[in-house]
Amino acid sequence: MTDDRTDTAGEIGRLLGDRLLGCAESFTAGQLAQAFAAAEGSGDWFRGGVVAYRREVKHDVLHVPPGPLVNETTAVAMARGVAELLGVDVAVASTGAAGPDGLDGAPPGTVVIGWIVDGATGARSLHLEGDPAEVCGRGTEAALDLLRAALAADAAAT
Repeated sequence: MTDDRTDTAGEIGRLLGDRLLGCAESFTAGQLAQAFAAAEGSGDWFRGGVVAYRREVKHDVLHVPPGPLVNETTAVAMARGVAELLGVDVAVASTGAAGPDGLDGAPPGTVVIGWIVDGATGARSLHLEGDPAEVCGRGTEAALDLLRAALAADAAAT
């Protein structure tokens, strides 16, 4: 039995073609990697991920520049950093303040998803309602949907 996340991850796998995927996660804490790993055929396209929950991991491992972490610049830097680290063509990243407290001036529920597809980057900021677990789950689903849309747009442009 599959769930919506796994189904969406499978669609992402099909849209990747022969490209490889990686992820960098903060507030989603491995939920993206779990969805990708559970998708059929993921061994062919999912290279791996980094859970960069703490500030220093974002800076030291993913080379995110110093400064506030809940913004589109950071999300794109995380995606770019994990793409370079893992040697992948496509990457998605999550950063945010799932709650119960805010982070760097961002209120609880503020999340940002960033991605890189063959060098082209994008990001989207969202405000999600709910307790921290609900924000993490909804943020994971949003990240999957946004990456799927970016890959579909890339396929339509080529």
